[in-house]
Amino acid sequence: MTDEPFDRLLDRLHAGDETAAGELFTAFEPFLRGLIRRRLPRQARGRFDSIDVVQSAWASLIDGLREARWQFPDAAHLRAFLARVVLCRLYDRANTALRQTGREEPLLAIGANLPGPEARPSANVRADALWDNLLTACPPEHRQVLHLRRDGHSCEDIACMTGMHAGSVRRVLRQLARRIAFDDN
Repeated sequence: MTDEPFDRLLDRLHAGDETAAGELFTAFEPFLRGLIRRRLPRQARGRFDSIDVVQSAWASLIDGLREARWQFPDAAHLRAFLARVVLCRLYDRANTALRQTGREEPLLAIGANLPGPEARPSANVRADALWDNLLTACPPEHRQVLHLRRDGHSCEDIACMTGMHAGSVRRVLRQLARRIAFDDN
């Protein structure tokens, strides 16, 4: 950005032109984001994005830029000022994020002590109704297959326990699923 368009842009901003603020942001945003990415501590990267810091700093500066609280002889001085403000905002946010990270525990350490999600009563009622429908639709000679499958056994395990072929077990389960699906419609 040369000094001539920079001066006109600042004059427009001081005059209350909202688009001038957007143009200034667009002009300096890539530089500021790159600066943040280079300085962002590795441990804090998952906490926020570089654009968050730039927008936060910009929101706090825009009123001062509109009211001409600061004077900049050229674009390089404004750029240095914005870099300093953005870096201060970055370090503040990074320190907060690093303190939070230091207090966190991995979920694996506490996950074993947490209770699992319990099924809702309505889900239990629907499951019981489906089980009753399956038993009603299932021929008596295949009910053992159904009970073993409900207990979590694989088709191969069921085949070994019942003396059936694994493909036959799968066929029985598929036919039963089709029968239930067509009965519901």
